[in-house]
Amino acid sequence: MFTLVAAALFSAAFLLSIGTIAWMFMLYHDKMMAALTFEPIPQNPPVYHLRIRRPRVAQNPRPAARMVSAHAVAA
Repeated sequence: MFTLVAAALFSAAFLLSIGTIAWMFMLYHDKMMAALTFEPIPQNPPVYHLRIRRPRVAQNPRPAARMVSAHAVAA
């Protein structure tokens, strides 16, 4: 008789635990999949190397003539 009661309690506890695991899995399935597919944010952000080119104008041996506007000549 003791063996039957122990087997019944063990079976009930086992079925309750399996049911709890299945219920929690169904309840948190979306969160578990999100956690498993999560890609962590990289600690070192990507560095973009920008090369700024400013071509220099070759200097003339003579200075450039000054532009005089028509308003300055009329004044």
